[in-house]
Amino acid sequence: MIRVGLVGFGMAGRVFHAPLISSVDGLELAAVVERTTNKAAERYPGITTYRSVEELLADASIKLVVVATPNSSHFPIAMQALEAAKNVVVDKPVALSAGEVAQLTELAGGIGLRLFPFHNRRFDSDFLTIRKLMDERLLGRLVHFESNFDRWRPGLSSRAWKEDTDEGGILLDLGTHLVDQALMLFGQPAAVGAEVLRERDGEGSNDAFTVRLHYFSGFSVTLGANCLSSLARPRFHLRGTRGNFWKWGLDPQEDALNHVTKITDSSWGQESSDHWGTLSVDVDGGAVTRPVPSATGDYRLFYAGVRDVLLGNSTAAPVPPAEAWRVARVLEWAKQSSEQHRDVECDWSGEPA
Repeated sequence: MIRVGLVGFGMAGRVFHAPLISSVDGLELAAVVERTTNKAAERYPGITTYRSVEELLADASIKLVVVATPNSSHFPIAMQALEAAKNVVVDKPVALSAGEVAQLTELAGGIGLRLFPFHNRRFDSDFLTIRKLMDERLLGRLVHFESNFDRWRPGLSSRAWKEDTDEGGILLDLGTHLVDQALMLFGQPAAVGAEVLRERDGEGSNDAFTVRLHYFSGFSVTLGANCLSSLARPRFHLRGTRGNFWKWGLDPQEDALNHVTKITDSSWGQESSDHWGTLSVDVDGGAVTRPVPSATGDYRLFYAGVRDVLLGNSTAAPVPPAEAWRVARVLEWAKQSSEQHRDVECDWSGEPA
């Protein structure tokens, strides 16, 4: 049994990490850092509540530390945990810059510990469905991929830190997920173009972006997110020389995790048929359209992968740190592109081992 300590019990800790850790055999949610409240202990009787990161790191029984705090604290807390000889899971973004991701990666590797970026949306139902469609090559040669994560949140966030410009805004929040999924599907682009904006009233961090990834083959990717879409765009639109695939709506797991402390539903991660995507392909000069059953999503697979690596049963991390570094580089180029109003050519040198 791997005893796990969770730093932070806000939305990330409460909705994602605590229920997932509790749902994976071989992992024990043993302790949580809450500075003033006891919300975790109320939901998970028997765990230990620590008031500081230092108290948690002094617990020799804790072998894995999960960092689920505001973005700007990810790097210093993860560094502190590694220096205390703890393996670490870090919520996205791992850090505010690719350089900081590289530092964490190199420190972990140098002292024989593991750093696991929490890029959980690799295990979304719709994303897994698209990977399957691409493997089947039903759409012919791909020409464009569009991925959107639209929301209707016209007011300021109830979590004040999200409006702090130093925290990276929606670009580092949802942008991390969208870029990670795109790199998983299509690899590293040749150039990046972007507009990163503040659209809502009032002062605060960026709350909208469009990021374009350009590939040497002429294929391109458009990624977008904003907080002012009462009518959302399709979550995914994939176009090819033989047809298209459309998918609307979001993976159901986040909403479901809001209501559980442990996953017990045997149908977890399955979408109802009215949320399936639509495939339209050319057959003998005519379009044939049909719904595509969604693959089963399961965020537990991330923590099962972490467990297997730490127990020596697997060498393949669910998300290698170098892949988080690539995502961070793309987001840096996106910010640079927006500021300079030009596409930025990608220089992939400097990737950590």
